[in-house]
Amino acid sequence: MELEGKTALVLGAVKGIGKAIALALARQGVQVAVTYWDWREHLATLRRDFADLGAHPLMLEIDLLDTDAIADAVQRVVDHCGGLDILINNIERGGWPVVHGPYVRSQWDLELATTLRAKRWVFDAALPHLKAAKSAAVINFSSIAGMVGRSGPAGLVFNDGYAAANRAVSSLTETWARIGAPSVRVNEIMLGIFETRHGPGTRGWGLLSKAQQNALIAHTPLKRIGTVQDVVAAVIFILRDAPFMTGSVLRIDGGYVLGGEDVPPMPAGVV
Repeated sequence: MELEGKTALVLGAVKGIGKAIALALARQGVQVAVTYWDWREHLATLRRDFADLGAHPLMLEIDLLDTDAIADAVQRVVDHCGGLDILINNIERGGWPVVHGPYVRSQWDLELATTLRAKRWVFDAALPHLKAAKSAAVINFSSIAGMVGRSGPAGLVFNDGYAAANRAVSSLTETWARIGAPSVRVNEIMLGIFETRHGPGTRGWGLLSKAQQNALIAHTPLKRIGTVQDVVAAVIFILRDAPFMTGSVLRIDGGYVLGGEDVPPMPAGVV
């Protein structure tokens, strides 16, 4: 997909990964619309960073848990920008066991409503507009929590409801790829432990002991935390350089799901 001149809606773009994606797309000549709800204290910085690029995004204040408000918000993007070519479905709620402790119903419901339900209603509202474009693309964001659950070093990081919601995202990705074909590609980026997302720069990370932090890194074959730029590179690849890719999950976790165990030398054998 040629990115210049396209329009993108980026959810959860007030800071962190969502913001970095929105800025990267603006640098590629994409007209960007962004949503925010929490973290309003970051809005001034967001506006300044876009202004430094000479970009002026449409900024939508919307509670994406209010499903009745989503269709109107998407229509505002289409009316303002003249269409919609790209949806970055970056919204989640990942409650840390080390932060929230044992589940209460409200926590469970909030994680499923944010990480799963909101994505579905945004896609549903955006799909007719995406199909009206010559070619379009959707990227769903998920977490390796959907694979590893509350186990191992990540047992202090990923809650059960968050893990269940993220496993379901992969199912939606496959279904939506079928619905969108042939003109709308739908793919998924599954993230491991990243700065600003279950890593440094988050409240939960600061509650882990140094040993617990090191255990997460030791479990990762590449022996580091993911960076925002790692995510941005993957987004640009899927949008610009992978026109035959749909219904796929691109896992970016430094190999965390493989575990940090070394492969032993091949034994001599007995024959």
